[in-house]
Amino acid sequence: MTECNEYLVLLKSEDMEIVREGAFKAGEAGCVEAVPELARLLTADHLGIQEAAESSLRRIGGKAVVQAVIPMLRSDSAPVRNLSMDILREVGHQDVNSLIELLHDDDADIRIFASDILGSSQSLMGVEALCEALLKDPEVNVRYQAAVSLGDLGREEAAVSLNKAMEDDEWVQYAVIEALTKIKHASSVDALVKALDKASDLVASMIIDALGEMGNVKAVTMLLRRMEDSPTALRNKIVKAVVNILGGKSLTLLTNDEREKFRQYLLVALKDEDEEIQDAAIQGLAYVGGEQAARGILSIAAKLDQDRDQDRLAQIIANLSKIGLTEALKDAVASDDKDLAQVAVQALALVAEDSADEVCSIFMDVFWDLGLYVQRQLISVLADVAGDGATDFFVDVLERHDDGTVLKGAVGFLGVKMRKADVVDRIFPLLDHQYDDVKEAALEALISINGSEVRERFVAMASSQEPIQRLMAVYALGKIGEPENIVQLEMALEDELPDIRKVAVEAIAQLCEGTCGWAPHVLGRLEDENKDVRLTAVEILGNCYEKEYLPHLLKALKDDDDWVQIRAIDALGTQREEEAVPELLELLESSNRFVVMKVIEALGRIGGTVAFRSLLEISDSDEYELVRAAEDAITMIQEGQEN
Repeated sequence: MTECNEYLVLLKSEDMEIVREGAFKAGEAGCVEAVPELARLLTADHLGIQEAAESSLRRIGGKAVVQAVIPMLRSDSAPVRNLSMDILREVGHQDVNSLIELLHDDDADIRIFASDILGSSQSLMGVEALCEALLKDPEVNVRYQAAVSLGDLGREEAAVSLNKAMEDDEWVQYAVIEALTKIKHASSVDALVKALDKASDLVASMIIDALGEMGNVKAVTMLLRRMEDSPTALRNKIVKAVVNILGGKSLTLLTNDEREKFRQYLLVALKDEDEEIQDAAIQGLAYVGGEQAARGILSIAAKLDQDRDQDRLAQIIANLSKIGLTEALKDAVASDDKDLAQVAVQALALVAEDSADEVCSIFMDVFWDLGLYVQRQLISVLADVAGDGATDFFVDVLERHDDGTVLKGAVGFLGVKMRKADVVDRIFPLLDHQYDDVKEAALEALISINGSEVRERFVAMASSQEPIQRLMAVYALGKIGEPENIVQLEMALEDELPDIRKVAVEAIAQLCEGTCGWAPHVLGRLEDENKDVRLTAVEILGNCYEKEYLPHLLKALKDDDDWVQIRAIDALGTQREEEAVPELLELLESSNRFVVMKVIEALGRIGGTVAFRSLLEISDSDEYELVRAAEDAITMIQEGQEN
């Protein structure tokens, strides 16, 4: 109480900064006694004081604040009124009765303000009062705001009054429709449909949108009855609402006559300028469509931007594919319009999940007549869905085409997917292709085909004068995995190029996996002059760890390259090698902060008394980053003890 008295004195100071400070402190102390003065300060011609007063009133809250701020709604200053309304929206629920009383004020503006504020009250009492205002207030703007707030409250208790208000002025109807859409009460369907008879075109459009969003099935029959007599724009809205309610698939449950009539309406809606109506029509036509529908949908999709409209386009293509294999799609694939052909290829790729042979036949028939951009798309789809029957086509592509993307598709199909040994002679020349990604595709294809011929050619390549040839050969021989390949791989370990030595180390480790035969070769590379080769060797030792590798990993801790050290630290930490702790502790003096952090992490994994004591010392450091890492490592040790 003494503090509050002091703050009240501050609030009456002539020094603006002192007043501002007092306002903040009164709020922090929750001084209810200061509420009247804080409310008065909302009118101060000083932004800082206004902000402080507002913040404190929100913080104190309660009935006293509500009653103190309400008079500010009558201020001649719009900023003061707006500020007061913001405060009351937050704390008004703490004295709803005072707000309800305002709904009977003589001033219509005050009734509007009160209606607005009650929309944030979450109060059932507020619902009742707003319903009364909605139906009885003489001022149309009050009734409008009451409807808006009832929608914000979202209580079903308001549905009956809102339904009645559909007979009100058109301005009120706008708000009522939005409120009913939010509440979604079943009783409102009848009220909305009934209002269609007398509604203006704009209100009728809003009602139909609302019925669609509400999603109540009982509205469908009523909407279908109105379609024939409705103008085109309104009928398109009804189409969208029905599809939104039923979904496309349920349209197949309509009678044949109903389905055919609705299909015609969908085709008309497809030409509407509203994208949402178009998309609803497309969704419906996916299940009751046909040739005309497919052509109409293709026309829309072809005009979209593949990047900007990506999500919408994907949805349209998915719906187009549900119609199935149509002449429209066949014609579109062979079209001179690149965008149209591209959409058709994407749709047929989805159709191929159920009709692979037919789609592949279409693609292969038109392939050579298409532009390169579409060929690239088409070859990708074919490579995924085609079977053995497409082998001759892909061999032809391999012989006749020179585009890298197309060649990759053909090589992937023939080599990786089908593993055709009789195309080895056609694929090997691609190892000399100008593009690296084509070389890589050819290499993977040959590795997948394998066989004695492939191996012999890679063995010969391993002695090539060209470094890239040797590199590919060493990589392939490791992947092929024949034990006799060890001869070429041992030679590669001594190659003049470090990249080849690195690949050889990896290949030998892979070739000899499960045995200890690879170890001498890998251990020898720990002394390699190239850091990347040494790094690879350390990683292999860590991944295939045996106790006998410990001295070598300890030696790697003293490597000149920080990353070799880090990989050795990781390996020792992962293997929880307590014998490595003394050497790890020496690295805490490293100038590389990342090395130090890795050591701390490893100590946490290893645990033990020495590691624990060292981490405790680090946690007493002045360096926040190290302290945080040490604390995490200590936690790791403690959790390990619990387990």
